[in-house]
Amino acid sequence: METFLLPLSPVSPSVFSGRSSSCRSKNLKACHFPSSCVGVRVSRSKSWNILEKSRVRAIERRSTFHQRNNPKFLANSASGNPLDCEPEAYKPKSVSDTVTKAIDAFYRFSRPHTIIGTALSIVSVALLAVEKLSDISPLFFTGVLEAVAAALMMNIYIVGLNQLSDIEIDKVNKPYLPLASGEYSFKTGVLIVASFSIMSFWLGWVVGSWPLFWALFISFVLGTAYSINLPLLRWKRFAVVAAMCILAVRAVIVQLAFYLHMQTHVYGRPAVFSRPLIFATAFMSFFSVVIALFKDIPDIEGDKIFGIRSFTVRLGQERVFWTCISLLQMAYGVAILVGATSSFVWSKIITVMSLVS
Repeated sequence: METFLLPLSPVSPSVFSGRSSSCRSKNLKACHFPSSCVGVRVSRSKSWNILEKSRVRAIERRSTFHQRNNPKFLANSASGNPLDCEPEAYKPKSVSDTVTKAIDAFYRFSRPHTIIGTALSIVSVALLAVEKLSDISPLFFTGVLEAVAAALMMNIYIVGLNQLSDIEIDKVNKPYLPLASGEYSFKTGVLIVASFSIMSFWLGWVVGSWPLFWALFISFVLGTAYSINLPLLRWKRFAVVAAMCILAVRAVIVQLAFYLHMQTHVYGRPAVFSRPLIFATAFMSFFSVVIALFKDIPDIEGDKIFGIRSFTVRLGQERVFWTCISLLQMAYGVAILVGATSSFVWSKIITVMSLVS
């Protein structure tokens, strides 16, 4: 506890004795006492020393108590900067700084690359349900917004739960994340994760779209089983099962469920699996496998330490990297071939040019 206290320099009794003691000290210097007064002076001096020592101890106790309960002092003593020497060392945080740091911490907690990927996937799938130009209407944008909002809240639940389960691993692999760095407490993480899962299900229920609700529910189940450390769960420990979880959500659930949300709930049409939808699902199957493999490449050190048997741990970073490149080349090659053989000229141009570029 002493390390949190300011160093106290030796203090003479005159510091605490006030004005009267200062005058008395001057009088003692100015006067010569006769020998008959020596005994009285010595007696008074001893009494004064005892009194002053007790007062010093009392003041030190009060100072110690104040310092231990003073946040300003603790902040400076922890940083090694005494307040007496640097009165400007402690500056209260402004509201804007606090808000900025809170937003930045939540931004990192939400894993923005997954947010962007999810939003773009849903928008692209929603466009597959468009049959004519008049379908792009306020109704279309409302349906997309409902799906994106509910899916992003579920996405935050999934990535948040994964961080709650991997705090020690992330201290090695991703020390910048709020839970690993200590910016968020475990309770804060639990509160955020629980809140977003509840809001996601609530929105899916209020919207009244069964494809949307089932997409959220299956994502919730697979995301929980992937991360949570319970018997028979924490499927991320097993490379094949982990890859299948990601493939099921990214390639199947996102494509089929959100397409049906637009097709049946928004437009009120019968459920028909079109050729573009089948193509998109097949392409995303390759892409999801690449996601499952690629995401573990930078995490090899922490995964080794904590027994996560990912493909990167088992096969090595370089081998997994080039496997991912080969899968991507295959997926894009097939996509270009399909686009080039389309009966629609505009489809040929857009598909080939976008994939080649």
